[in-house]
Amino acid sequence: MLDKSALEKEFKLKAIRSSGSGGQHVNKVATKIELQFPISESLVLTEAQKELIQSKLESRLTKEQVLILQCGESRSQLKNKGIAIKRALSIIEGALQVQAKRKPTKIPRAIIRKRLKNKKINADRKARRKKPNLD
Repeated sequence: MLDKSALEKEFKLKAIRSSGSGGQHVNKVATKIELQFPISESLVLTEAQKELIQSKLESRLTKEQVLILQCGESRSQLKNKGIAIKRALSIIEGALQVQAKRKPTKIPRAIIRKRLKNKKINADRKARRKKPNLD
């Protein structure tokens, strides 16, 4: 379905400085990874796939239809790169999956009868609570 290795080559990876604690080390080393994937420029995806991704990931894309992910979980640039690529591939695959339509099922007669029987029993129980009519 999807050629993952060819898709990975289209990702634009950029190393940036990570935020948070870490002292001087954080200020020296660029370990955070920013992944950019311009969907409209992709050669691997078909036009139909591009439209499907753009409609499903509408809130995650920029105005130029670019998917941007950042990963700074690890102190290793290589690990962050692997995590970002994995995350991007799973997001794209999830967007390409078409959900099967739900087939409505008919309610069985036995269940309808049981519901009406319980309803009648409940109504009788409540009717017995009332004061008797002495007229």
